[in-house]
Amino acid sequence: MRIRLRRYICVLCCLLLLLRQTPGLAQEPEPGELYAQAAVLMDADSGRVLYDKNGAQVLAMASTTKIMTCILALELADPQETVEISAYAASMPKVKLYVQKGERYLLEDLLYSLMLESHNDAAVAIAEHLGRKYLPEQLGEKSPSEYSPEESRQAVEAFAAVMNRKAAELGCGDTWFITPNGLDATQVLTLENGETVEKRHSTTARDLASIMCYCIRRSPRSQAFLEITQTPSHSFSIDNGRSFSCANHNAFLQMMQGAISGKTGFTNQAGYCYVGALERDGRTLVVALLACGWPNNKGYKWSDTRILMNFGLNDFAYHSLDEVAYDESELESLPVLGGQTLEIGDTAYAPVRILERGPGGDYQGTGADGEDQEIEGLLLRDGEEIRVECHMERQLQAPVEAGKQVGTIQYIFQDQVYREEHIVTTRAVREIDYRWCFQQIMRYFLL
Repeated sequence: MRIRLRRYICVLCCLLLLLRQTPGLAQEPEPGELYAQAAVLMDADSGRVLYDKNGAQVLAMASTTKIMTCILALELADPQETVEISAYAASMPKVKLYVQKGERYLLEDLLYSLMLESHNDAAVAIAEHLGRKYLPEQLGEKSPSEYSPEESRQAVEAFAAVMNRKAAELGCGDTWFITPNGLDATQVLTLENGETVEKRHSTTARDLASIMCYCIRRSPRSQAFLEITQTPSHSFSIDNGRSFSCANHNAFLQMMQGAISGKTGFTNQAGYCYVGALERDGRTLVVALLACGWPNNKGYKWSDTRILMNFGLNDFAYHSLDEVAYDESELESLPVLGGQTLEIGDTAYAPVRILERGPGGDYQGTGADGEDQEIEGLLLRDGEEIRVECHMERQLQAPVEAGKQVGTIQYIFQDQVYREEHIVTTRAVREIDYRWCFQQIMRYFLL
């Protein structure tokens, strides 16, 4: 009896081992334990979240903040503009470029300082330069070197307000910016009803990933952003003869084939943070990590990033939405009440069609940043399917114009609409009137 039981156990173990080692019989498991307290893997092209660990938890973000500072500077200013340094900017703590009050820098050079070396003083100088444009009455014609510390803080607050408006536009409702460099900070706001609320400089892994998706994909200045964040080193000098050299500290660029961008961060409150992007085999993946260890665990973020990127590359395949495109031949003409026909007693019909698909066609979806955009396809795992729903009116009331929208076709995955196509009429149907009635009577008696 014992021998037979042992044989059964051996056979069962062999079968389990065979199933684990046979390709295609079982799907790869999701990533195991990650070091990060919050982590998100996102498809940059569609905005689909491929992996989520506490992705909605609000946490400090440290210097990953600087991706928003950088993209706004690129969108709102000319990189060749001159930035004058205030005493407040020069007083920022390490890590810093060691700018000095009254010095003048090209905005472009400060952006490299910001993104390659993560210099806190460069971030504040950029914020003051842009924020002062929103405070013409308070600051007047003063140059930044003439600002008091309070005036500098006002300019930085004005820029932070722009950062928060941008975050709201991108659908990042759980993000709040106070500093342009990511240093931990809190802020007391007075609501319209007179109540006060304390906000802290914070985001979520999901919001941070969405912001990075915008920076590398949908921003009109995405190419400039990528060029800066991919540069290994940048050297420059200023008028007083000082020279500087910045080296890129984003080690991920050399860790995985296809790495295209990223930003590290650390504060005592935030721990190690990271947001990075990879492009390979027609896929663009973004990883966002918050609270990914504290000293001496600086390498945890690289381990988590590798795990999540490999998960995205190995477990997901690209599927075009055109693979499940709705068959237009299945659409039936709609009856039109009160519509003119050739014969009395006949029912008028309005033929319909789907507006042209593809680039330039009239379809849309919702991307990572919450904005409408064209979605070409999705990254899916084995067994996942896109649901296609056709919603169309049952009948119409005359008169009907050609091109009237009478329905939609939605491409849905996990309750999110990724594409919506419009169904429209192809010709007009006139309403029955006295002239039509007279013509029908005459035809009846004369023919």
